[in-house]
Amino acid sequence: MKKRRLITRSIILVILLGALGYTLYSNFFMSKEKVKVGSAAPDFVLTDLEGKKHQFSDYRGKGVFLNFWGTWCKPCEREMPYIERQYQHYKNLGVEVLAVNVGESKLVVEKFAEKYGLNFPIVIDKNQQVLHAYDVDPLPTTFLIDKNGKVVKIITAPMTEREVRDYMEMIKP
Repeated sequence: MKKRRLITRSIILVILLGALGYTLYSNFFMSKEKVKVGSAAPDFVLTDLEGKKHQFSDYRGKGVFLNFWGTWCKPCEREMPYIERQYQHYKNLGVEVLAVNVGESKLVVEKFAEKYGLNFPIVIDKNQQVLHAYDVDPLPTTFLIDKNGKVVKIITAPMTEREVRDYMEMIKP
């Protein structure tokens, strides 16, 4: 009886150690593919403030201005009105804005969007999975993605309205 318990416990211990070893190996030794200029933008599905699901691959054929931001981020707050004004012009020219809020509550994001009159799709990355998939740091970070789903440029700094316009022009199909 004691021998059987010892064998069972040993097997459980070996399985747990194996799982721990694999986790450490995959996190520290397997190379994570970093999103960079020229690479394909990773696909994802996130839900917007109205409850509509947005799958990134559905935007194929359009230029995508993919902006990662937070309501607490002052540079993000400054550039949002610029993005909104340029979106109003470029949305009819094949450019889509997809603003990915990183982990804040729906209520906070709704109040922010209402305050600035934002009409482009705002999705919330609750668990920050998309943030990590794109390896985003710092905020704001914007990925310019062409109609074929390739990353054309990565901006990791706040933008002026002129820069927003020039970037949207760059990805216009």
